[in-house]
Amino acid sequence: MKIATYNVNGVNGRLNVLLRWLEESAPDIVCLQELKAPQDKFPVKAINDAGYNAIWHGQKQWNGVAILAKNMEIEEVTRILPGDDDDLQSRYIEALINGIVIGCLYLPNGNPAPGPKLEYKLKWFERLADRAETLLKLKIPVILVGDYNVMPTELDVYKPERWVDDALFRPEVRKAFKDLAAQGWTDAIRKLHPDEKIYTFWDYFRNAYQRDAGLRIDHFLLSPQIAKYLLSASVDRHVRGWEKTSDHAPVWIEIDSQK
Repeated sequence: MKIATYNVNGVNGRLNVLLRWLEESAPDIVCLQELKAPQDKFPVKAINDAGYNAIWHGQKQWNGVAILAKNMEIEEVTRILPGDDDDLQSRYIEALINGIVIGCLYLPNGNPAPGPKLEYKLKWFERLADRAETLLKLKIPVILVGDYNVMPTELDVYKPERWVDDALFRPEVRKAFKDLAAQGWTDAIRKLHPDEKIYTFWDYFRNAYQRDAGLRIDHFLLSPQIAKYLLSASVDRHVRGWEKTSDHAPVWIEIDSQK
């Protein structure tokens, strides 16, 4: 089974790119972030015509997350990350698909830092950690996947010295990710590629993609019940080079679904 995550940076404006990639890559499950579309403007017909069922949590202008599944039923669990009833940002959706809990997330950016946006990010991280701990206690296959907006180590960022004060690389943010993973989650990319330079995002400015000046901020965290069936993991980085594409590239893993 192939499971992918893709920050599309506007699902309608980049629909042709998304559909082209879906046809080329043929993932079984896809988590999308940064839809930038209200609930009633999600292109469900085009997604259905491509062979995918979908659930989504849209929001006008910003944010928005979705889960797609090919020839499988999607049973929605929640579209709210517990812990803050006043949080109206569409950044989390969770579903059960083929016996696997999929938590699709779009963690806050946090810049400028320090400041209220960083504080919101760290509190969101705390809420995610609480939810993650709850899910681990169920002892079932769980994948927490999406745009975490954090580079966990210096290996995950081009010229790390330039990012020391950025909210994606500040020590407290990296610690939050490390503490989350330490609950018992497996970082799929690093499990299979522990020492390889791998990026998932390249800025639109300064020819970042051409220079390979990237960041690894899109992650898969796997519960023990599914981590043992991990077969492969990679980035479709060539998609970042397509015309009118997102500044992220799709990331995917394959798991042995026969076990």
